[in-house]
Amino acid sequence: MEARLAELLADYCLEAGEGEVVLVEAETPALPLLPHLKRALLARGAYPLLRLAYPGEMRDFLRFAGRWLEEVPAAEQALYERTDKFLRILSAENPLEAASLDPDLSLRYGRAWRPLTELRLKKRWALTLYPTVGYAVGAGMGTEAFRAYLEGALFLDQEDPVGAWRALARFQEGLIQRLSQGKELRILAPGTDLRLSVAGRRWINSDGRRNMPSGEVFTGPLEESAEGEVRFNLPAFVGGRRVEGVYLRFQGGEVVEAGAEVGEGYLLSALATDAGARRLGEVGLGTNFRLTRPTGLILLDEKMGGTVHLALGRSYPETGGKNESALHWDLVLSLEEGALLLDGEALVEGGRFVGLPEPYPFA
Repeated sequence: MEARLAELLADYCLEAGEGEVVLVEAETPALPLLPHLKRALLARGAYPLLRLAYPGEMRDFLRFAGRWLEEVPAAEQALYERTDKFLRILSAENPLEAASLDPDLSLRYGRAWRPLTELRLKKRWALTLYPTVGYAVGAGMGTEAFRAYLEGALFLDQEDPVGAWRALARFQEGLIQRLSQGKELRILAPGTDLRLSVAGRRWINSDGRRNMPSGEVFTGPLEESAEGEVRFNLPAFVGGRRVEGVYLRFQGGEVVEAGAEVGEGYLLSALATDAGARRLGEVGLGTNFRLTRPTGLILLDEKMGGTVHLALGRSYPETGGKNESALHWDLVLSLEEGALLLDGEALVEGGRFVGLPEPYPFA
């Protein structure tokens, strides 16, 4: 798996080329992947700069950083400015490492270090995930089963993974053509009845070049359009802790009531990040039917076929979204017991797309 993933990342996701500096950020559990990745990048003439963190390093930073929690060192700024492309490999040994910390620490860090995030987003970047024991345990799976699950989601079990991703991109293009003709989304599910306007906004085809694995289309809803309530039914590891059962009520596009069954303190702190944190920056539809079960990992769960996700905070400017925030937090809702309506007509019902070609690519 490691050799094929490295080739996919270097070629398809990063399109690494001669003379480019590629910053690779990972934790030590991803070590088996790194030799393959370094060779693949060097073979294409790129210079891989590997930055390896020990398990719990971010927890230690949040606890002991002092002034650096809210001040970006000049050396970090220079590194990001001189880097051509970025690859981040999610590879936590324990995704709950920071569960005991004050949630405000990670949110303060996010606000202060936002300039580096903005620098990265202006360049070529990719985000992927390595199958660690911690992720497998969090997903309620054995390590080998989780590894096989991820391999399928990455299309690495296909003879031509790149061709498979291009096929999914074509499927998503058809979905975008249909979505672009509509103005209003309505999400219906137990505890959920939410309306959003997407009129005039651009839908983006997320085909694996930024997130790997991927499988979604997304846009930025009109910032004052969200009306109603939503109860997210999938849990998530976020900020080093588990959050689940999130409930939000919107009025005039802004969260006016919020709660969570687990992790409510983090939710309330996140909403207080800044003025834009109480509004939506993204709505997305998952299309990857190789992802069949919740894992708590947002990168995977938001791509599950038949789900919808909403992000609190920052919009992606390419969608036409205008919401600004240091926060961007995706929350996922399975529609197995619900529906997504586009201008009053069902687009997703019972976790399946309505009126689009089947079988879905590689389902």
